[in-house]
Amino acid sequence: MKNNRRVFLKKLSLTGLAASLNPLAYAGEKAEPHLLGRSNIEVLSNAKTLKLALIGAGIMGREDTKTALMHQGIDLMAVCDLYDGRLARAKAEWGDHLILTKDYKEILNNKEIDVVIIATPDHWHKEISVAALAAGKHVYCEKPMVHSVKEGQEVIDAWKKSGKIYMVGSQGISSLGNEKAKELLAAGVIGDINYAEGFWARHSPEGAWQYEVPLDGTPETVDWKTYIANTKDRPFDPLRFFRWRNYLDYGTGMSGDLFVHLFSSLHFITDSKGPNKVSSMGGLRYWEDGREVPDVLLGMFDYPRTEEHAAFNLSLRCNFVDGTSGTTYLKIVGSNGSMDVKWDEVVVKTNRQGPSDDPFLEEQARLRGNEGRKKILPPNETVYAAERGYKGAHFDHFANFFHAIRENGRVVQDPEFAFRAAAPALLCNDSYFQDKFIKWDPIKMKVV
Repeated sequence: MKNNRRVFLKKLSLTGLAASLNPLAYAGEKAEPHLLGRSNIEVLSNAKTLKLALIGAGIMGREDTKTALMHQGIDLMAVCDLYDGRLARAKAEWGDHLILTKDYKEILNNKEIDVVIIATPDHWHKEISVAALAAGKHVYCEKPMVHSVKEGQEVIDAWKKSGKIYMVGSQGISSLGNEKAKELLAAGVIGDINYAEGFWARHSPEGAWQYEVPLDGTPETVDWKTYIANTKDRPFDPLRFFRWRNYLDYGTGMSGDLFVHLFSSLHFITDSKGPNKVSSMGGLRYWEDGREVPDVLLGMFDYPRTEEHAAFNLSLRCNFVDGTSGTTYLKIVGSNGSMDVKWDEVVVKTNRQGPSDDPFLEEQARLRGNEGRKKILPPNETVYAAERGYKGAHFDHFANFFHAIRENGRVVQDPEFAFRAAAPALLCNDSYFQDKFIKWDPIKMKVV
C-alpha cells in the first residue's frame, strides 16, 4: 500500500515526531495551544461582481446568504420562496431592489444572475440543481446533495456537462480544524487509522426540528401545490411545509441532515471514497409529534483498505433527546493515538506516556545515577485551536466557492465528493426502514 504516512514514520522516530509537534513538551507539562490561522483570499479590484440569487429562504438559506454577502464582490439580486412571509422578510432584510418570486424558473431564466444558492427542502435539490446547471448558473446547494441515492448520478452528469462550479454545503470540511486534522493524519501523528466515531446531539425544540409554524402559514400564503409537485398529493399541512425534515417525502432524517456532515469531514481528512457496508438502528424515543423518522439513530460502517488508508470502522450517533444538551465531534483513532476534531479545534492524544524506550539512553542514565531525570517525551495531549478573529468554516466554504468561480478552479466539495458523503447517510435510512445491512460500492457509487 502506497502510504505517505508510513514513509514519514520511517524517517522519524516517535521521539523525533513528538519534537516536531512540540519540541518543548516535557513529561508532566501541558503544552500551550497551537494557533491555527487563515490568510483570506482578496478579491481583485477588477474582478467581476457576481450576481447571486437565493432559492429557498428558510433557516439555512438565510444563513448561507448572510455569509455569502460577507465576501467582496457579491450582489444579491433575487430571492425565491414558496411562502409569502419569507419573501417579505428577505425584502426587509436585504432591500427593495430584490426580485421576489415563488417560481425558481424565473430566476434561472434571468441571464444577469451568475450564481444560485439552493436551500430548499431536500426533495427539490436534484431537480433545481440540474435545471440551474443547464441554465448556466454556478450552484451552491445545501446538503445532502440529493434526496435519494438514485438521484446522485444525474446531478454529477449535469455538472460535468455544464462546465460550471457546483459546491455542496457541508461547510465543516473547509474549516481550519478539518484541514489541520488532514495534515496530521497524513504525517502519521496517530499512526494508521483503525476506527472513527462521530456524535451529534440536540435537545431544544428547534434543534430537534420543531420549527416555528407561523400563524399566517395558510394555503393563501403558501404555494402548497408547487411544494408537493414532485411527491405524493396531499391536502395542505403546515407541519409538512414548515417542519419538513420530519417527513420522508421532503427530508432525509437525522442521517441526511447531520450524518452527512460527519461523512464529509471524515472523507476529507482521510481521502476516503466511503464505506462498503452500511447498517443502522434507532427509534422514535421522545418527539412523538407525527414525525416519520427516528430521533435517536446509530450507524455502523465498514471502510475497506485502500491505497489512501488502512481498513477501519466508523460509528455514528445522533440524539435529539440529549438531556445534557450534548456535543458534536468526530474522533479519529489510530495505532499511536487519536484526534478529536471540531471545526475550530483539534486535540491530539498520543499513547506514549511512560519513560523513553531507547535502551542506550536508559543505560547511560543508569551509569550516571540520574535515572529520575526528566525525559523529553511525546506530549500526551496537543491542542490546535483557531486564532481569535477566525471567521469560521461557513465563511471559508464560500471563499472556496467564489474563488473557484472567478479563477475557474476547483472546490473542495464537488458533486462526486458530495455524493460519496450523502450516499452512506441516505443508505442509513434504507437500512433502518428495511432492517438490513446494505452493501455499497464507493468507487462506482452504486448499491451492490
